[in-house]
Amino acid sequence: MILNGDLMDIDKIIEGLSFNEKRLLLALDEAGGSASPADLISAGKFDLEVEVMGSASWLSSKGLTEIEEDSKTYYVLADRSVVESGLPERKAIVAINDAGGTMSMSDFAEALPNGEDKIAVGWLKRKGLADIVKDGDAKNLVLTDTGRNALESKMEDEILLEKLAESPILESEADKKLIKDLKGRQGMVAEDIVTKRTVSLTAAGKDAISVGIELTEETVQVTDNIIQSGKWKDTVFRKYDIQTFAPAVYPAKKHPLSRLAVEVKKIFTDMGFVEFDGEFVQPSFWNLDILFIPQDHPARELQDTFYLEYPASIKVEDEKLVETVKNIHENGGDTGSTGWGGEWSREMAEQALLRTHTTVNTIKSIAENSDAPKKVFSLSRIFRKESIDATHLPEFTQIEGFIIDENANFDMLVSLIREFYSKMGFDQIRIRPAYFPYTEPSLELEVFFNGKWMELGGAGILRPEVVAPFGIDTPVLAWGFGFERLAMLKWGITDIRDLYISDIDNLKKNTIL
Repeated sequence: MILNGDLMDIDKIIEGLSFNEKRLLLALDEAGGSASPADLISAGKFDLEVEVMGSASWLSSKGLTEIEEDSKTYYVLADRSVVESGLPERKAIVAINDAGGTMSMSDFAEALPNGEDKIAVGWLKRKGLADIVKDGDAKNLVLTDTGRNALESKMEDEILLEKLAESPILESEADKKLIKDLKGRQGMVAEDIVTKRTVSLTAAGKDAISVGIELTEETVQVTDNIIQSGKWKDTVFRKYDIQTFAPAVYPAKKHPLSRLAVEVKKIFTDMGFVEFDGEFVQPSFWNLDILFIPQDHPARELQDTFYLEYPASIKVEDEKLVETVKNIHENGGDTGSTGWGGEWSREMAEQALLRTHTTVNTIKSIAENSDAPKKVFSLSRIFRKESIDATHLPEFTQIEGFIIDENANFDMLVSLIREFYSKMGFDQIRIRPAYFPYTEPSLELEVFFNGKWMELGGAGILRPEVVAPFGIDTPVLAWGFGFERLAMLKWGITDIRDLYISDIDNLKKNTIL
């Protein structure tokens, strides 16, 4: 016979069988070649179904048995009290009839308390058992001819419920519409799937029995007691088939994004950068205004923002800094810029939001320590009101960084970007001019992916209007790269949502190192 693609001798197959596998083969032979687990348990051959099916599965993988399953769905009554107490609409038509065929909604609510009146009204209308009739400002329930006839006979769903109370009903024998309606009533009717399994000998299994199977107890585990006592001489040890199936074992490992984060951090630290981070919740002042993003200009809409209800605002304590930023926005202050004009609003600047970029980390770090030279990076979460699709998420991670150096220039920025992506395994990127309110000149970088150019982030040199409040006249290079999109490029993932799906099987089999 052929087993797992190799020609094997039947004697060797028998030799590798476990005690329970041999038991099952002999029991099936005695039963005429085929039996259900229940039959074998009833005949005293096995105690548990799991013993039968476990052995049957192993024998099936060796080509000695076949397993057939026949599953049928039955409908069962999950709440038996409904047969005794009656459906809400049955109680309703009895109550309305006792009131003379007409009943006010207020009296009806008293007759069917605890919210049952609302359920009953829906079914009364659906089945045409009663009408709602206006009487001035009041509303009354009035029995219809259908409702009066239902007082004398049982409705179809009531008849079905009584049958279910007696015994489950096979799916193919049940009225689909009635079952659908009853399943819509929470907790009333449930499904019960009954699976009948049959294990049968194959031709190879019959051959194995014809050769002869000796049922002897075997020892699986070798212990020090067996060795030291000398019992091993008379012990029959189970032989193992190294070609048979064995379950895969997966070692513990970090999530791919966690491993990529370690790689990103190592690249920057190797280049002499220091890591930093900040708070998720920020006032608009630090997230937008101090970056010279105008309050009354479409440029502010570059960031689709999550504003908070609580806290609705965060007070900015540094009055001198607030006054400086106000002047820069309105007239350029001492920067030589003309500013944005108009009247700057402190109330708008103190609105609380979830940070829309980690550039807020950059500017806060510069505010705390503007000494040059300085090289800093962060890898942290940001939030934007993005529509979820294959390349966008409302919450994602940004690779942020900046350099303060008197020798810094645009060529250094481009070289740093190329160096970073080269270390990540990408040497073909496209850099093109861009516009950001807080950098000049500005650039965007793209990589060709999945048939089109994908934007990975932006960068530039911070404008004087941004750094002047901190007394900085040294060039400041800044950038923000997309972390998840980098992961997509690195591993050929076409949908960004796949990075965050909790698929344990996929994570186990993940081979990313």
